[in-house]
Amino acid sequence: MQPTSTLSRFLPYQLSLASNAVSGRIAMEYRQRWGLSIPEWRVMAVLGDSGAKTQRDLTKRTLMDKVAVNRACKVLEERNLAQRTPNAQDGRSHLLELTEPGHAMHSEIMPLALEMERQLFAGFSAEDLNLFRNLLERARVQAEGLAEDDLAGGYGIR
Repeated sequence: MQPTSTLSRFLPYQLSLASNAVSGRIAMEYRQRWGLSIPEWRVMAVLGDSGAKTQRDLTKRTLMDKVAVNRACKVLEERNLAQRTPNAQDGRSHLLELTEPGHAMHSEIMPLALEMERQLFAGFSAEDLNLFRNLLERARVQAEGLAEDDLAGGYGIR
């Protein structure tokens, strides 16, 4: 029986379900094989993709809260997968970057992640995937552009 509630057709809810299902499936692999949580892998993936970043940059890039990023960074440091160095640009913050073992682990995980992506989206055409990526990017940009007052829409939501 098909659900009749509006929630089942609410796009943010559908995005959340799809994201959790896909992330959860991939996370199971890197948790079992490498002992990484989702936040740890997200931080590692950003560092592997773009190089050294401050925790503030990592928070922005991963869209995770500061506490989750801080915990992930600490675990990666404790496991010698990442290291902190002073940020010469401001003299106050630190940059986190992957260590040699961190780069090695990242290099092992990426092929698995890409294969999982291939399997998850095997039924999609190249055109479907390009459209999907573009639509997701547009939704993300639109969400980031909405001010808090815009979301309240006069309904007193705070």
